[in-house]
Amino acid sequence: MRPVCLLPALALLAAIWLLPLEAWLPGFPVHMLRHMVLVALAAPLLVLGLPGVAGRLAINPLIAAAVEFVVVWAWHMPQAHALGRLSGAGFVAEQASFLLAGALVWAGCLAARQPLAGAGGLLLTSMHMTLLGALLVLAPRDLYAAVCGTAPDLAGQQWGGLLMLGIGTPVYLLAGLALTAKALGREAVA
Repeated sequence: MRPVCLLPALALLAAIWLLPLEAWLPGFPVHMLRHMVLVALAAPLLVLGLPGVAGRLAINPLIAAAVEFVVVWAWHMPQAHALGRLSGAGFVAEQASFLLAGALVWAGCLAARQPLAGAGGLLLTSMHMTLLGALLVLAPRDLYAAVCGTAPDLAGQQWGGLLMLGIGTPVYLLAGLALTAKALGREAVA
């Protein structure tokens, strides 16, 4: 166990689940903030903080990236999104699946025998996160208001997309580039 990584991960999880974030941000941005903290911040810290557990979660980086892609995009389909926002059980299922998918990606990518394979998984994840964030920002209407029974809030959706772009894209991109540099450094030494 590495407390220097584990304690911040646990603090982030406590903050996103226990603090009254809705008092500070509207519904959709809070929802997206939770998603991004789970997959891009808490998950890698948990993987680094619990290397024994992470070792058991490590799967092929590209398969892990594909799993996360399916989980993230599925929960952003209007009906699934409404379930995650309006139902306690749906919220728990959504949050658990995001955390597990994030842990799979980070465990697989950071433990990959070939750092370039890990870099590929993280860069693919960065690309699909960027695409979804851009879709949320550029959509001409609120994609979820009707199914959630809320007033349309295009600005809130756009802020949520910007949070996705501002947190997920750079975290995955920088980690992927770091693994690429590690791989290139190994080749230079060999």
